[in-house]
Amino acid sequence: MTGTSHDFTGRTALVTGGATGIGRAAALAFAGAGAKVMIGDIDERSEETVALIRQGGGEAEFLPTDVRSSAAVSALVALCLTRFGRLDMAFNNAGVLPPQRPIHEVTEEELALAVDVDFKGVFYAMQAEIRHFLSVGGGAIVNTASVGALIADPGMSAYCAMKHAVAGLTKAAAVEYARQNIRVNAIAPGFVRTPMTEHWAASEAFTDAFFEHNISGRYALPEEIAGTVLHLCSDAASFVNGALWTIDGGQTAH
Repeated sequence: MTGTSHDFTGRTALVTGGATGIGRAAALAFAGAGAKVMIGDIDERSEETVALIRQGGGEAEFLPTDVRSSAAVSALVALCLTRFGRLDMAFNNAGVLPPQRPIHEVTEEELALAVDVDFKGVFYAMQAEIRHFLSVGGGAIVNTASVGALIADPGMSAYCAMKHAVAGLTKAAAVEYARQNIRVNAIAPGFVRTPMTEHWAASEAFTDAFFEHNISGRYALPEEIAGTVLHLCSDAASFVNGALWTIDGGQTAH
């Protein structure tokens, strides 16, 4: 289980998209820091994440959850409270990567999926989480945006638009709920090797071209993103609110 300097003993974290990649790494890191973990995802590989946490002595549960449904996300929060008795922090990470196409070729179905998962899924999750946090006096939320919330690449219009929307939603929520002790931040990862991006990582032509223009000369591993998620949920980040934290190895600094 991923080691961490944070101590979340006695707290509970909710993670959407916890089956693989950044979501799994964050779930393992939360558990490694002592938190109980509630995972929501449509991917049954979340059961593997739960098993890994339990093998390490932690507590975790998984509920199949389609974040496109407000009712499904509300049920996820409700089960978390039933199973663990509390919810202190949430990592809204579930997302999709639509096929790369120029704007004039994007289909209605592809656009709808990006809107429904990458934006509405975060919105619905935040609604359910904020309702709970208002009832208990506060909490911390971290949303997964992307460097696509800062810059754009060809063929990524729907994805970039939704990640820009997540960044704006994060700021709007921070402004609305700061006085209720609810902090809302987002992360903007660059190229992270996950099952979702494996087709890029496995392409020598793509990686050669990408690494040439990235000052780090490599992609990130999910575990390198998880640490920032935990920090933003921790008391060490108590005055961080409405921020978009870039974790891109210097990609956007070039």
